[in-house]
Amino acid sequence: MDTTYYDHGTAAERWERAGMFFDAKEYTNAARVLTGLVEEVPEQTAPRLLLARAYYHSAQLHRAEAELRLIVERDPVEHYARLMLGRTLERQSRHEEAAPHLRIAAALAGDFPQE
Repeated sequence: MDTTYYDHGTAAERWERAGMFFDAKEYTNAARVLTGLVEEVPEQTAPRLLLARAYYHSAQLHRAEAELRLIVERDPVEHYARLMLGRTLERQSRHEEAAPHLRIAAALAGDFPQE
């Protein structure tokens, strides 16, 4: 497969291209661009989180889970990654595994049950 289009340009240009693909709901193409960015800047959360979201929306749930687990491992209080990890696990019918992540995400967002 020729990936020159997906790898072409500066990191900023590829980030913008990935965002355009994502916004157009072309999640597989967004993931192609983002994979290279994540390899280039593995320490940055934003490209990895968008890659996980692209995987989630294109039903590549195991890949989404792997990316989200890396983010949560590095930054346990990353609210959105926790929420997405919980939803990704739920979508795989792994509800017991999802529950703690969803509770932590809710607590980090300040969503406490009203009594």
